[in-house]
Amino acid sequence: MNRPLATFSLTLNEAAQLVGAEFTSSEDIVITGISHRDSDIQAGDIFLAVPGTKKHGAEFIAAAIKRRAVAVLTDRDGAKFAGNLPVLIVKDVRTAGALIASALFKNPTRDVQTIGITGTNGKTTVSLLLHQIFEAAGRDSGLIGTIGVQIGTEALASSRTTPEASDLQALAATMRERHMRQIIMEVSSHAISLKRIKGSHFSIVGFTNLSQDHLDFHGDMESYFKVKAQLFTHEYAELGFINIDNKFGARLSQESDIPTISLSRTNQSAQWHFTETFSKLSGTELRIRGTGGILIESRTKLIGGYNLDNLLMAVAIAFECGIDAVELAAIIPSLRGAPGRLEAVSLGQEFTALVDYAHSPDAVSNVLAAAREFTEGKIIAVLGCGGDRDKGKRPLMGSALVAGSDVAIFTSDNPRSENPKIILTEMTSHTSVTEPSRVIEDRSLAIKYAVSLAQSGDTVLVLGKGHEVGQEINGEITAFDDVLHLAQSIEGRK
Repeated sequence: MNRPLATFSLTLNEAAQLVGAEFTSSEDIVITGISHRDSDIQAGDIFLAVPGTKKHGAEFIAAAIKRRAVAVLTDRDGAKFAGNLPVLIVKDVRTAGALIASALFKNPTRDVQTIGITGTNGKTTVSLLLHQIFEAAGRDSGLIGTIGVQIGTEALASSRTTPEASDLQALAATMRERHMRQIIMEVSSHAISLKRIKGSHFSIVGFTNLSQDHLDFHGDMESYFKVKAQLFTHEYAELGFINIDNKFGARLSQESDIPTISLSRTNQSAQWHFTETFSKLSGTELRIRGTGGILIESRTKLIGGYNLDNLLMAVAIAFECGIDAVELAAIIPSLRGAPGRLEAVSLGQEFTALVDYAHSPDAVSNVLAAAREFTEGKIIAVLGCGGDRDKGKRPLMGSALVAGSDVAIFTSDNPRSENPKIILTEMTSHTSVTEPSRVIEDRSLAIKYAVSLAQSGDTVLVLGKGHEVGQEINGEITAFDDVLHLAQSIEGRK
């Protein structure tokens, strides 16, 4: 965990009063750090023993004590494992831990203009585009998201789209300490549900879209939507930017508790919209109309209609943050997409080869539609579905693959603890697979097969893993990079 250099402190009494905790010690100890991982505990920390679905964090209290934790925050069940260590007992450990973390680090997201982006697809790209815009405009900014953490020019690895609260507040405090002018954060639905952003404050939040994903966690689309909508309340944010082309976005713009600004690719009644776009393989010429009637004329190397949606949101938010329209027009041509999002693999071959992170039905349809815009020949697409995740989307993704491609190749993608053959059966349950389309369980062989079919003017798309460089099978992660395997397959046929 990245921590600020400055020293912060909070007494246990102060922490207990903040979250209404039962305090088991008469000694008012001072805490100087906080962590939910025993391996990250430092002397003076309070350890968050969070009850989980498989294990209770209290099982790791002994390890936290060895690393000189001075107190524990947990529920009544977890308190039994604390021994003589002072304990704060609460019903909701996640919420209490997040609020204490924010208070300990003196509410860093209130001191830096913090921007949160949510939605099923587009969070990563919008966040990265915003970071690039701010940096190009001479504003040091922090980025927290799927592809990692960026503090100015320093890059850090990240295991979650939105970190756990103790990590998140420490990161925000570090960014404040290093004088970042903005913090751009991807906010996942899991992060909202699991209280990771409790105690955080966003000057601006953005909603890209909502489509089927994560229903193994949320249950149904209505619950999924309501979780996302929580971000657009006074508890978290001041102003929202909402793409209204998606039905859930249109609904959110009507139901949001906070003031909102509307965006649309085609609806010219939206406050931000395109008046003209002209796309080709090398990019898109565009004209954007924004609030107050401003007009931005520029061009972008980004391809695909959904990437225009992402760009529009990034430009609109950047303008709200004070970046001049003329400067934005000059910056837009230099903006690049996120790694693993329509990432090209070019080794001199006569066909187009791309890798994309698409792992929901809507994302698969959008990426294939984008490829259709510039493909003269066939679209040959490779796709799998991850194990231990929303099973309901598997046949929908399979149908989207067949509908949007000329050759559909079904393969494995992080089966985790599930049998990949069963996943593939579920993917193909609503469609037929006829030659030259195939089911090839081995992902490497599936990519090689796709490349072997490609001719001049075709496009090969490898979907699902994007920037990921590992394949998880039965608890083991082995190296697997779609970009590398695609490149090797292209080299192998020369």
